Amino acid sequence: MARKAKVEGEGRFTPKKAKNAIAVAKVLGPVVIPVIAPYAVRAAGTAREVYDRYQARKLGVEVDQLGSYTGRGAALHARIAGIAEGCRDLQKSEKATPADVEFVKDSLGTLEQLSATVRAAERMPAARRKSAHRAVAGELERLEGQLLHRLGI
Repeated sequence: MARKAKVEGEGRFTPKKAKNAIAVAKVLGPVVIPVIAPYAVRAAGTAREVYDRYQARKLGVEVDQLGSYTGRGAALHARIAGIAEGCRDLQKSEKATPADVEFVKDSLGTLEQLSATVRAAERMPAARRKSAHRAVAGELERLEGQLLHRLGI
């Protein structure tokens, strides 16, 4: 018995193989899709939840607050909110001196300006936006350092 010589291109996806695949899909599709669909939806929901937790952890906020921090300046907005919260905690502290209260007042005003800068930078060209974000990040570093010093950390 002679074997058939392998025809060049036999392993390719041919029109006949495509028709066969479509025929099989028509038969198996209505049976398989209802079985697989709930698992696929559940897997997509789980993947989204994991991604949201990752993003929230990366920004340093709770998952339910994640929608408040969007855009290219989301991390800066989250830092600004964190520093503002720390300033309010310092102001409410029983150990707060008049100098601390004055610092909080000045810092909250600065944080409002920085927040406006980050919002305005969203509509800037990339180079200007990055420059503005670097400037805001530098100012936030300075404020964080002063706040931590005043909190005694």
